[in-house]
Amino acid sequence: MTAVHAPLSSSVKPTSTASPDTPDMRGAARDVVLRAIRRPFSVDDYHQMGEVGVLGEGERTELLNGEVVTKMPISSRHAGCVLWLLEALASRLYGRALVSVQNPIRLTQHSEPEPDIAILRPRDDSYRRSHPEPADVLLVVEVADTSLAVDRSVKAPLYAAADIPELWIVDLAGDGVEVYRSPGESGYGMMDRVGRGGELQLAAFGDVVLSVDAVLGEGEVR
Repeated sequence: MTAVHAPLSSSVKPTSTASPDTPDMRGAARDVVLRAIRRPFSVDDYHQMGEVGVLGEGERTELLNGEVVTKMPISSRHAGCVLWLLEALASRLYGRALVSVQNPIRLTQHSEPEPDIAILRPRDDSYRRSHPEPADVLLVVEVADTSLAVDRSVKAPLYAAADIPELWIVDLAGDGVEVYRSPGESGYGMMDRVGRGGELQLAAFGDVVLSVDAVLGEGEVR
């Protein structure tokens, strides 16, 4: 990529007396060049980084808006919530949908998140040939104990823009589940927060109803 530099106006005089060869000036010039050539990573770039060892084996990352984001460590409460959701949804949706756990979804050319749970349309290869894309996804669930801000401000808009029909954010610390529906380019048009004592009904499968108390568990974080 070629960096294009605008000439200084003749009426503007440099204020720095530092030589262009001083470390400060060289560093400033390097930063300008890096900003000029910086570009978002594509999904293909991201996978190549894993293949050549730029990303370590077992390193927990995901690609969001062209940036490689390190995922937070998983607490026991987070893990237990995901396991409960897996068992509850898989038993209720057997033969009708697939339940994917912390696996990639190729949303766009520059985003490949790994939601805690995704409900997928059945496919004859069980997604061996390629990762699911937005049209394959019926529901995404993000379980948040320390990642709530990212799930709300980064992931939710990405899912909405990709037309994922329903998103649940399980707010473990806040003892509630946020249900997002009516996706669009500017975000989800509807959000309903369901607290303890309430129930969650899947939009795609109206007969599947989960207790919020069961989803949240006892509330102990370790």
